Amino acid sequence: MTSRILVMSGDGVGPEICREAVRVLDALVSDHGLDVELDEALVGGAAYDAEGDPLPPTSLAAAREADAVLFGAIGGPQWDGLPRASRPESGLLRLRSELDLFANLRPAMLYPQLAHASALKPAMVSALDIMIVRELTGGIYFGKPAGNGVNEAGRREAWNTMRYDEDEIVRIGRRAFEIARARNGRLCSVDKANVLDVSQLWRDVMTELAAEYPDVELTHMYVDNAAMQLVRAPKQFDTVVTGNLFGDILSDAAAMLTGSIGMLPSAALNATGRGMYEPVHGSAPDIAGQGVANPLAAILSVAMMLRYSLNRGDLADRVEHAVGQALDRGLRTRDIMDDETQIASTQEMGGAIVDMLR
Repeated sequence: MTSRILVMSGDGVGPEICREAVRVLDALVSDHGLDVELDEALVGGAAYDAEGDPLPPTSLAAAREADAVLFGAIGGPQWDGLPRASRPESGLLRLRSELDLFANLRPAMLYPQLAHASALKPAMVSALDIMIVRELTGGIYFGKPAGNGVNEAGRREAWNTMRYDEDEIVRIGRRAFEIARARNGRLCSVDKANVLDVSQLWRDVMTELAAEYPDVELTHMYVDNAAMQLVRAPKQFDTVVTGNLFGDILSDAAAMLTGSIGMLPSAALNATGRGMYEPVHGSAPDIAGQGVANPLAAILSVAMMLRYSLNRGDLADRVEHAVGQALDRGLRTRDIMDDETQIASTQEMGGAIVDMLR
């Protein structure tokens, strides 16, 4: 059965990296029997400029009909002065919420060829392979009430609410336990239960869920300690599950252990396995249009799409192997360069992956 993939390139370097990811998909279609149809839709600043909305109704409708969404990047300084509801980031938050993409998978895996590029010593990060499972549609980013105003003393103030109910915690917890079970059977739940009531509920529910997964070892860690441990001894972690705010911060910290945020893909899944796949880096407007952006995170996002939404783990393995081969050949984009490697443009790196797939 043909799967429908919607490409939402967005802003900045988004169109450049998505172009290379689509070339990979085209190679899988022509040479490896992948059965997909591709469509495109506007999102972010590009959508606002064209239609006055960072997530136009037609784009949302197309995303709802797709089996998977390949997402590039959004945002740029030219849209920072817009009202919050019109900013590119609001379109992305609405898309996640409307598609109920509650489970964000953020791998932090270090290719051995890039150990030199890590912020830590190679011995500390060699063979690093962490999966951070972040709850994506609840918590403080979506909690009500939220707003700003002037208080009785005449001072400006603002407020946000961190809120989770047990069903939200159960569904992200089950997804995390299942992922941990398929990996190495270890799950660390990160919270701030010593201070926050919402974190105490999180810890209680995770502990209750552990009884359903006797083959998975569950541990708990406070978020401040987890941040420290990621830098002190990152290989102690295998699968990590946490809420929206903590996951946002910890996954970016873990990204820097791998040498470049330009290497890291992500997935955001709903309950049925449909998902949105995107590199974790931003739109990088300072290098947009120069042909120097690293497309490997977008290409590895395609691999995650193949594995989690299209049930083609065999092709996901091929894509990941092709990335390793390109690195073995010494090809590097500017963000992962060293003195003994060959610099490649965005298009050249994408082309190398396509050549290896063929």
